[in-house]
Amino acid sequence: MRDAAMAFSSSLALPSPSPPSGTFRARPAGRIRTGAAGRFQACSLPSPPPDVVVTRERGKSAKLIAALEKHNIQSLELPLIEHVDGPDTDRLPDVLRNDKFDWIIITSPEAAAVFLKGWMAAGSPKVRVAVVGAGTARVFDEVSQLDHQSLEVAFSPSKAMGKILASELPRGSESTCKVLYPASAKASHEIRTSCIVCIYDVFPPNAEEGLSDRGFYVTRLNTYTTVPVEDVEPLTLKLAISAPVVAVASPSALKAWLKLISKANNWDNSIACIGETTGSAAKKLGLKSVYYPTTPGLEGWVESILEALRVHRQLKEAPKC
Repeated sequence: MRDAAMAFSSSLALPSPSPPSGTFRARPAGRIRTGAAGRFQACSLPSPPPDVVVTRERGKSAKLIAALEKHNIQSLELPLIEHVDGPDTDRLPDVLRNDKFDWIIITSPEAAAVFLKGWMAAGSPKVRVAVVGAGTARVFDEVSQLDHQSLEVAFSPSKAMGKILASELPRGSESTCKVLYPASAKASHEIRTSCIVCIYDVFPPNAEEGLSDRGFYVTRLNTYTTVPVEDVEPLTLKLAISAPVVAVASPSALKAWLKLISKANNWDNSIACIGETTGSAAKKLGLKSVYYPTTPGLEGWVESILEALRVHRQLKEAPKC
């Protein structure tokens, strides 16, 4: 299988695939409903067959689907993961009420939504937030406009990656800078391992002095986690496997997809990832046709999908020896 792994600028203009003349009409993506426990069924499957499978949890793919429809790209919506409470969900309000932090680090829209619930339950104390990515920042827009004196979104790194935030996060003149990191239980430790010491349930304060060069002390709370969808209606799965491209927004979704297709023979289509973190995970798992933008976000993700479809069509149309 050809190694088509690519990273490219989000400003790159890519041609959109041309549908067969007179036969293609964009239609809404197939919607998935829950049947028996954990089983997803398509309520209205797309026709013609899908160009791309969109895999975010239910209710979070509308913007991607709409952006693809502008390019006449037919989507099949197949949620691969769902979010559930983490072991520290209930602790978050108490921590916010009883301690003061110089920064709250939020690295995903879901982490932002969970944090806001805990913050409101704590009585909306004054906090200063650092976010990763425009999508994460947007979750705070309404709250920060209504109550900007209590919640301030004060920093975003030059590149939407946790390790970049860890290297660029401003610190004051205080000898100790305290950070709260509410995250997925499955999140990597790139925040901690970028010269930040984690002291909650992972390391005692002095155990990782080599990582404390910047003098940050992080309390990590695992406020949510993800669980995979393990059972999909057979016709829906058959359509998904036939699609040239599968779009994934997290390593968890990627692993759920690979588990679903583990019994499929010779699946070698393309994976289009929202950013470098998921793209790197895809390559580590042995996938070859991996596409992702240099800057995470919707625009670059759409361009990655278009590029994957363009290469797929070129290979399909190439003369066979």
